[in-house]
Amino acid sequence: MNGQEITALENKLWAAADQLRANSKLTATEYSFPVLGLIFLRHAYSRFVSVKDKIEKELPIHPQKGRRALTKDDFQKEKAMYLPEKARWEYLATLPEGKDIGAELDDAMKSIEAEYETLQGVLPKNYSLFEKDLMYRLVRIFNAEELNIAKGDVFGRIYEYFLNNFAKSGAQEGGEFFTPPSLVNTIVIIIEPNHGIFLDPASGSFGMAVQTGHFLEEEGLNPSQKITFYAQEKTDTNIKLSKMNMAVHGLDANILQGNTFYEDQHGLVGKCDFVMANPPFNVDGVDKSKDSVKNDSRLPFGLPNNDNANYLWIQYFYSYLNPTGRSGFVMASSASDAGSSEKLIREKLVKTGAVDVMVSIGTKFFYTRSLPCTLWFFDRAKEKDKERRDKTLMLDLRDVYRKVSSNLHDFTPEHHKNIKSIVGLYRGNNDYFKKTITEYKSEAESSLEEARTLFKTITEKQLKAENLALKVDKHTLQIAELKKSKRELNNAHKELPAEIKTLLQQEAVKKDKSRKERLQEYNKDLELLMAEFNAAADKCIYFDKEHHWLTSRFPKAEYNDVPGLCKVVSQSEIESNDFSLTPGRYVGVAPQIDDGFDYEARLREIHSEFEGLSAEATTLSSRIMENIKGLL
Repeated sequence: MNGQEITALENKLWAAADQLRANSKLTATEYSFPVLGLIFLRHAYSRFVSVKDKIEKELPIHPQKGRRALTKDDFQKEKAMYLPEKARWEYLATLPEGKDIGAELDDAMKSIEAEYETLQGVLPKNYSLFEKDLMYRLVRIFNAEELNIAKGDVFGRIYEYFLNNFAKSGAQEGGEFFTPPSLVNTIVIIIEPNHGIFLDPASGSFGMAVQTGHFLEEEGLNPSQKITFYAQEKTDTNIKLSKMNMAVHGLDANILQGNTFYEDQHGLVGKCDFVMANPPFNVDGVDKSKDSVKNDSRLPFGLPNNDNANYLWIQYFYSYLNPTGRSGFVMASSASDAGSSEKLIREKLVKTGAVDVMVSIGTKFFYTRSLPCTLWFFDRAKEKDKERRDKTLMLDLRDVYRKVSSNLHDFTPEHHKNIKSIVGLYRGNNDYFKKTITEYKSEAESSLEEARTLFKTITEKQLKAENLALKVDKHTLQIAELKKSKRELNNAHKELPAEIKTLLQQEAVKKDKSRKERLQEYNKDLELLMAEFNAAADKCIYFDKEHHWLTSRFPKAEYNDVPGLCKVVSQSEIESNDFSLTPGRYVGVAPQIDDGFDYEARLREIHSEFEGLSAEATTLSSRIMENIKGLL
């Protein structure tokens, strides 16, 4: 399945499942976990079936006993789950209506947990509480034929898509368990996690690990072979979500429950290659009188005086890193300018040289709150580099976003490519920048060629339609004359002459159904072709704009400060600004750099032709429809 097909399937499944929820008595929270459990079960079965035949072909055959039976170990070697017979989707989806499907699903989940220690107590087992009709209909939704042929990480994408939508609907207090992919991907492309120990000490549903897995797979690497994933999470529900999330994506992870303020379950201080997190902002009420807090080795710069826990988290993310480790995390915007004891901690952090990149993000990137945020990035390797330790990239992206809806913004894939290109230039590597502008140029040129080809096809079809329309015009006039003669004769109460009768019979013959259908087909084809043409032209303009956006700001394919967007600052400059780490304080205001540049010039001629074509086609369409009516 390609990307468009997967997106269509995601939308279809969500629309059907959400419609069921809307017509039930369930809240989004009550509904979300069981539905995610069904996706998990469906995925486990799909993977089970995909490797079963392969395993059976390779099983040894005993001369007397025949082929030996399948075992759990056989499936584990293939990174698949062994499913007991009554936990297999084929069995559940074909249950007769009289069966208690809720109880069957509960038993299926229990049998899987019995086989896998890491999933014990994780899977939902309250299906018997749901209305039977609801459960049957849900199972039918996830029994869609498209899922029978799904390959790759389709189920992982569907799981993420449902998590995303449940977060939007407020299930499980979305901000607590789900970080929007736009922000996770931004962190991933900047810290580039590709080896060693990975930790998220505020993991939620552990989306950070999932996106890291995608990043590695895009690089042609196996996540399980390159990274060891660790996570810590406070709430029981989020622990379950994250363990299912890992299982659905075929990832191994050590996920433990614990309150990070008081417990360090994994003992990874100073050992992590990568740390990523989206901790809860502005938490009050941490008990600093506890010895576990007062003597915490994860707080090398001291305890802040106020109750706000932001600077506890910030120090954790620094302390977990090994001497070459990188971290990236989401933080409240207020933290980068906080005063008093927090400023003193921030000063110590800056002087280590580890503060690598600071990114301002605008409003509406979260599903449950509209406040802006800041992404912080540490790189401990900078501390020992005399040149790099004095530099920090300030990147202000508050004006960079795509409007998804009135309440939600995100980054496009091209936004992420541009961000990665800028950070690469800052780090002295322009390979990705050059690759990106080459891709943009190629996309723009291929789209322009597609638009020209479509334009030629439209012109040819227009001529054919016009010729047919002229014939219909002539035919319509003949019919009108015949009908007029008939009315006159009838009004005069005269018998129709044989000649007129013959003409009227010819009129009936000339009501050619195939001609009407051909006209309708021409009209429909023209509309579809013009829509394709417009899409190709828009795509060309879009990639031309993205190409210009990067090349106009970095014309030499080298890093330079861009007013309103980015600036590399020194420690002395940060110190002169009260150790503020707010990008907007440094980058200034962007000038109107696009003035005088007409990035649509290459398409002006073809768009002019298209506008004329659209007008002609509209007129032609009207005439065709009128002619069709005349034939009725």
